Formats: sequence, structure tokens, C-alpha cells
Amino acid sequence: MASRSGCEAPRGGAVAVTGDGPEPGAPLSAEPRDRAPDFGRGLLTAVVQDAATGQVLMVAHMNEEAYAATLRSGRATFYSRSRGRLWEKGETSGNTMRVMEVRLDCDGDAVLLRVDPRGPACHTGNRSCFDADGSARPAGGPPDTR
Repeated sequence: MASRSGCEAPRGGAVAVTGDGPEPGAPLSAEPRDRAPDFGRGLLTAVVQDAATGQVLMVAHMNEEAYAATLRSGRATFYSRSRGRLWEKGETSGNTMRVMEVRLDCDGDAVLLRVDPRGPACHTGNRSCFDADGSARPAGGPPDTR
């Protein structure tokens, strides 16, 4: 059955891949599912979430090589559009991300990485790229109560 977004309701939920070993960098083991990411239209959007708190930490992009490297190494690896190459999160800063789970959206064109972060996710030093108050509210929306 299709939802309003046009996504087919997945049988058995989203594709999940879990890192079950205590060692950072341990390969992830895929659950048997009949879905795969769709790289046919280019890069996947990768949403990175703290597995312990649920906080969204950052958004990046993955090509097929970055996705495979992430599954192989258990470390968050992305494709940098500005650098034109793969980069492993923390390769220069030391702020690595151990991937605990990988989920595909219903269309297979976006991925959710649930991670154990080692240090801030944002290049500014903030825990999350969404920490700064750059939020917008709809006109007539609720007042900011922070």
C-alpha cells in the first residue's frame, strides 16, 4: 500500500544493519532483507543520529563506495561533494562515529545512521550541526520557550 509520499509500506520494517561487536571498526552484519539502496539517481542523503539519545547530529551524503565502506568498517564514511572524495568522519578531527545501525528509507534513496559518536559531530565544535539557533517557526506558530 502506498503512502502519501508514494512510498510502499515495507514488509517487516526498514532495512537494518547492526554492529554487534564491542570493537570500534568491527564489520556490520546485515539482516537478511530484500532491499538495497538506490544509487541510480546519485548520492544518498545520510542522516546521522546518536543511537543513545536520538539526537540528530548531522546530514551528509553517501555514494555506493561510502555506503560499502561504512558497512565494511563499522565507521561512518561519506562522500564529500566539495572535496570530491570519500571521507571517514573524524579522519582529521579525531571525532569518529561508530555505526551501530543502518536503516534505509522506504524509497532506498536516504539512509539513517545510528551512531556512537566520539566527540562533537559539527566542524564548529558543537555536538550537533543543529545545535545553533538557526531555527525558523511558521508564522503564528508557538513562541520560543527555550
